[in-house]
Amino acid sequence: MNDLVDSYRKDGFVRVPSVLTSDEVKRYRDRAAGYLEQHRADRLQHDAIFSQLVNVWQQDPVLRELTLHPGIAKIAEELAGFPLRLWHDQMLVKEPHSNAATQFHQDRPYWPHAGDRLPLSAWIALVDVPPERGCMTFLPGSQTRTDLKPQNLADEEDLFTMAPELRYSSRVTVPLYAGDCTFHSGYTGHMALPNTTDTARFAHINIYMDADTTYSGTPHVVTDPLALPPGAPLDGPQFPRPWAS
Repeated sequence: MNDLVDSYRKDGFVRVPSVLTSDEVKRYRDRAAGYLEQHRADRLQHDAIFSQLVNVWQQDPVLRELTLHPGIAKIAEELAGFPLRLWHDQMLVKEPHSNAATQFHQDRPYWPHAGDRLPLSAWIALVDVPPERGCMTFLPGSQTRTDLKPQNLADEEDLFTMAPELRYSSRVTVPLYAGDCTFHSGYTGHMALPNTTDTARFAHINIYMDADTTYSGTPHVVTDPLALPPGAPLDGPQFPRPWAS
């Protein structure tokens, strides 16, 4: 584990194989496919390219197991080096032959967080994800750029216009088998390749934040319904850490 921690803190991401057993993969993949069909109207966008569903753990008991999976959370806390809470989960599905990339971006600039140390995400493959099915490419070391505004996911130039030094930095593409996981910092620049195959790319993402994070007051789909005042702690049942009990 020490080598994984060192690699994560140096590069801002790390691949961990087989975080799920084959039985778990089948259980969660089958349920994810069923959940998507039942909740297509709830997606954050309405196109035939990409499906994003947020906080599925609050709606489905099987996917709740995956979001609150204690083994995955334990790895996340060891990588982070401090206590974490769940920020939110999301199901990310790239439809077959969507042929659209998700361009380079950082996650953290979109989030209404204050007073936090580096957040991180666990990107869990529920199907095999070779490059042609839309695996991710990372910019090692880019997690040091913590001063950027949110980037345009559809503009391949946006991140590099803000941080020109990243344009010619190393890029690492990370294919995954079903059940593998990448953990990446919320500030690590990354993109996802197009899905040019006949199979939908199902990924489940657990996003963790510093347990002491407070609300910055800026809008976000997760916090908007909660009517929180700026400075409120992001804790309680909406942002659990059951793996610590």
